Amino acid sequence: MRKIICYILTLFLGSIHAVAQQPLSYFLPPEATYDPQITPPDKFLGWEMGKWHISHDKLISYLKLISTQSDRIRISQYGITEEERPLLLLTITSTGNHQQLEKIRSQHLELSDPERSEKLNIQEMPVIIYMGYSIHGNEASGTNAAMLMAYHLAAAQGPDIDSQLSHSVILLDPCMNPDGSNRFASWVNSHKSASLVKDPHSREFTEAWPNGRTNHYWSDLNRDWLPVQQIETEGRIEQYHRWMPNVLTDHHEMSTNSTFFFQPGIPSRTHPLTPPKNFELTEKIGKYHAAALDKIGSLYYTKESYDDFYYGKGSTYPDINGGVGILFEQASSRGHLQQSIHGPLSFAFTIRNQFVTSLSTLKASVEIREELLDFQRQFYLDAEKEAHHDPVKAFVVDCKNDEGRMYHFLKLLRHHKINIYHLAKEIEVNGVRFKPGTAYIMPMEQPQYRLIKAMFESLHSFKDSLFYDVSSWTLPLSFNLDFARLNRRQYKPDLMGEEVKEVLFPEGRLFGDKSDYGYVLEWDNYYAPRLVNALLKRDLVVKTATKPFTSFTAAGSRDFSYGTILIPAQRQGNIGEREIYQMLKELSVSNGVNVYSLTTGLTLKGIDIGSPSFVTIRQPKLLMVVGEGVSAYDAGEVWHQLDKRVGMQVVMVEKSVLNNMSFDEFNTIVMVEGRYGDIALSTVENIRQWIDDGGTLIAMRGAIDWCRKHDLVTISQKSRPKQIDSLDLSKRLYAYLDRDRGSQIIGGAIFNTRIDLTHPMGYGFDHEYLPVFRRDTVFYLPSRNPYATPVVYTDEPLMSGYISDEKNELLKSSAAVVVCGYGNGRIICIADDPNFRAFWFGTNKLFLNAIFFGSIINKYAVEQVPKQKRLERKEKSPSH
Repeated sequence: MRKIICYILTLFLGSIHAVAQQPLSYFLPPEATYDPQITPPDKFLGWEMGKWHISHDKLISYLKLISTQSDRIRISQYGITEEERPLLLLTITSTGNHQQLEKIRSQHLELSDPERSEKLNIQEMPVIIYMGYSIHGNEASGTNAAMLMAYHLAAAQGPDIDSQLSHSVILLDPCMNPDGSNRFASWVNSHKSASLVKDPHSREFTEAWPNGRTNHYWSDLNRDWLPVQQIETEGRIEQYHRWMPNVLTDHHEMSTNSTFFFQPGIPSRTHPLTPPKNFELTEKIGKYHAAALDKIGSLYYTKESYDDFYYGKGSTYPDINGGVGILFEQASSRGHLQQSIHGPLSFAFTIRNQFVTSLSTLKASVEIREELLDFQRQFYLDAEKEAHHDPVKAFVVDCKNDEGRMYHFLKLLRHHKINIYHLAKEIEVNGVRFKPGTAYIMPMEQPQYRLIKAMFESLHSFKDSLFYDVSSWTLPLSFNLDFARLNRRQYKPDLMGEEVKEVLFPEGRLFGDKSDYGYVLEWDNYYAPRLVNALLKRDLVVKTATKPFTSFTAAGSRDFSYGTILIPAQRQGNIGEREIYQMLKELSVSNGVNVYSLTTGLTLKGIDIGSPSFVTIRQPKLLMVVGEGVSAYDAGEVWHQLDKRVGMQVVMVEKSVLNNMSFDEFNTIVMVEGRYGDIALSTVENIRQWIDDGGTLIAMRGAIDWCRKHDLVTISQKSRPKQIDSLDLSKRLYAYLDRDRGSQIIGGAIFNTRIDLTHPMGYGFDHEYLPVFRRDTVFYLPSRNPYATPVVYTDEPLMSGYISDEKNELLKSSAAVVVCGYGNGRIICIADDPNFRAFWFGTNKLFLNAIFFGSIINKYAVEQVPKQKRLERKEKSPSH
């Protein structure tokens, strides 16, 4: 009998999976009744849920409609995407709560204030729940389930829903990535057949590059909660801190052959700053999910695969803000119906699991409401005590020569409600002087103590060597700032000056009157490249100093370093002196960069202004190779950096198109991490000739290997010394396989390099040591030419994060940047990602230097491919 029941159950579950679309009764709780005045999703759409993937415009229209029909819903726009789609938030609660919503919100925020929280009566306070769906656009079951959840909360009737709404305020974020979501919906809908095709090889399940996971700039928004570099995140973080939710749900999808995952994840991979109580509460809520999924017969698992370490993810960010973040991962149909190892997987089935666990989240949150509210209160009370006993009393930061970089750093901190103050008095720590005017101080005794600690700390020891994401993100290192910890003896309250309430863009100006001779500006400032690019687009002659000098300016005598920019006032074609002056006056303000008027070419020290050591910069005309096999993340970072922050045009060309085009109109090609083996040999030879004629190729990470295979560069990889082979594999158990392999991966850590400040790749940097972010396990030997490796890893490179002993030995003294030569051109090999996730401001200039100054690097300071080898290649080329 048991076998028969199991067989029938298997057939039943299989039939559920196999049906692509379902009536509302398939999704909704059978015991619930609904207000007929509220329009159900299927009636609005004209088709049953799961038949099509909803487009963002239809989703918005439906939510706006039911918000007019139900007094439980208020709808607001909290932001806009790069493609100008609205980001909506539905505030859903009882009518009575809506009437005093601002009072509820204000009182709830007091839970995060230790001075007020103990007086609160949490028995009378509603729980705040943030439900976020499909931050990855091609994980569409979440957004489609959000429609059902909005309908249920608007229309469900009875004492259960009345009680839930009176004891909660639900913030429903129906589509956290509208641009990616719409991109994906368009793809799967346009490839759907009337007779559904479930073969995994079908075009429906194979999105075109870069697919719908990311936003407009191909950024992973689920990694941006901490960096806050994308405009979608800015509004979302503002809403988060406006409410400080107790629970945040983050609805995702995973591979088709999986089942369903909910947190807690792997216990040993929880960040040490997350209180154990957080895990306990997550586990308690998980039992509600299990019961709900058991009821409908859905397979699931927990405490495996995923972690809660990196605070930049949506499901982890609440954990350092007194809340509980919950990750849901549903096996993805990636279309409408796809075959899996568990049987046919329908879109409707995936929607139902996301909806059911949304309901279980609400049920759990209300039933353990007081425990969640008390946890939030206790989180900040405990943080206050920890801050009081912490030997570190404050952090002080400085970025003396770059107000632009500091602006972005302060802006990031203020997004997270961290209190910052101007430094009132000069202080010296470990030989570094921090001065009023450029330095800032953050006291540890403030509500966001734990978040500050998470942002500023450097980690070197870990319970687990496996990481789902990065193992370190120390923000002052990512911005390459001077920073120091102040202990009890060093810290004094009078160090704190005026509080930074609003972060303002730096004030640049032009010092002096119109010059008949020329103007100079320092390359140190973050936005100097944007200013220079604007000048080059106007076809002005712009030069850079390859040697330092001291000159007298309207602001007094100033020392100007390597990379200083010169704009001559004469011989600028049809652009007159007055126009140049006015242009620089405006650009200095809009870019926050100081420009200095020169009255003479004579200098007080160093090279004169007319020296041949001032070299003309060419206007970057840039092509970036994109397409299948290329990392969309890395390409998106370059696009975002150049487009949004430099104002530079980027021509993005698919690899297949390269075979049918000329490169004559470009002088710079960028190749990011990726596989390039499918580029035709004839195209390789065209690129080779283009470089030989003077082009600059910037090859990052995996692109370096492509250059090596085609003899464009002669750099060598570092091999593993035999003596560091510490694992005795004969004694390892099969169960250790994943752990052993994973322990050799660099998931993302911070390392120290030494940079040559006199080299064009080092222009604009003022410290010999430069922190870089690395997640690769390929290491390169320094060049045989001593001048061709301007950036090299130090003898003790690890600054923060995890790396195995074996990989650390390989990394020591390896090359971070190698400049190679091929004929008259340059190939700049950058071993890491200098634009990582758009927040690694400290190394952005390294990438920009390659663009602006790559072509001026002296021919004797490169790793040159021998002429004989070039000739041999030319003889063998298909075009010869």
